[in-house]
Amino acid sequence: MLFCCSCSISSKMERFSSSFLDLFDTASTVIAYDNNQDDFNAHLEEFHQKLEEYYKLYDIYNSYDAVVNLYILNKTAKDKPVQVDSKIIDLLEYGKYVYELSGGKTNICFGSVLSLWHDSRQYGMNNPDDASLPDMKALKEAAKHTDINSLVIDKEKSTVYFADPELQLDVGAVAKGYAVQEVCKWASENLWSSGAISIGGNVYTFGHKDDGKSLWNIEIESPNADYMDRVELVQITDLSVVTSGDYQRYYTVNGKKYCHIINPDTLMPSEYVASVSVICNNSALGDALSTTLFNMSIEEGKKLVEATEGVEAVWIDKEYNKTCSSGFDKYIKN
Repeated sequence: MLFCCSCSISSKMERFSSSFLDLFDTASTVIAYDNNQDDFNAHLEEFHQKLEEYYKLYDIYNSYDAVVNLYILNKTAKDKPVQVDSKIIDLLEYGKYVYELSGGKTNICFGSVLSLWHDSRQYGMNNPDDASLPDMKALKEAAKHTDINSLVIDKEKSTVYFADPELQLDVGAVAKGYAVQEVCKWASENLWSSGAISIGGNVYTFGHKDDGKSLWNIEIESPNADYMDRVELVQITDLSVVTSGDYQRYYTVNGKKYCHIINPDTLMPSEYVASVSVICNNSALGDALSTTLFNMSIEEGKKLVEATEGVEAVWIDKEYNKTCSSGFDKYIKN
């Protein structure tokens, strides 16, 4: 996602921006209007600290001092119920909601399968001449331990337990969007009255730019710049744009690219489209739906989008043809 905006909103408020790379393993950019540089820097530090709290809680690869996070859960919740922060409980409950909404296409309990792909992808990226796919027999065996009903949540006690000891959580399809929604909503109420924030392509907008009336211009990145400069330039506010694609996180085996989004039906990387972008008023929903739609044919995806209130989407297929949902055009900048 690329931002396009002017320099001042009024004589009292100025536009400031900053980027960082240390959270959610991605590039992030904050654009907001503030009184002066010092105020913006102070507000940005508050924003970063709050986002970092979510990042540490939702990390499945690392542990942190005095933090019971998803990494710890994956190690210990098979033995007994583990008490966790309410932010984890809320995320996991949202993950169960997304599972039902997506018909199982997006499953936070798919970690046993995704870890095999993660290991193969990391090895293949570091050793491209020796890159290989995970063994299908191992993938099928891992898929036996992805039942979301084995994730036992006790909200009253704030505990999580894995009824299947081989269950593993992977919240990559929902965690970043959920954190963006929570933290950016807080920022819009406590730090800035106008901003456009991108956390690794999860874009959250609020308020207005320039004269205090203009919408934010958000450029949806092309999955292949050789075929198109961009997917669209959209004008929005109080909405999120989230994209899933095959063009950033992938590795190559025998000359073929394999992306990071795995289809639960085939246990292989999805090959329906090159990218799909979702516009809606909730970044958590946008994140979940973009993954879900990536795991569906365009025809199936359009039915889901049309049946979901307040959601629009644009797909780019493997031949780089564009398909939009019925209401998407109202966001396109003419």
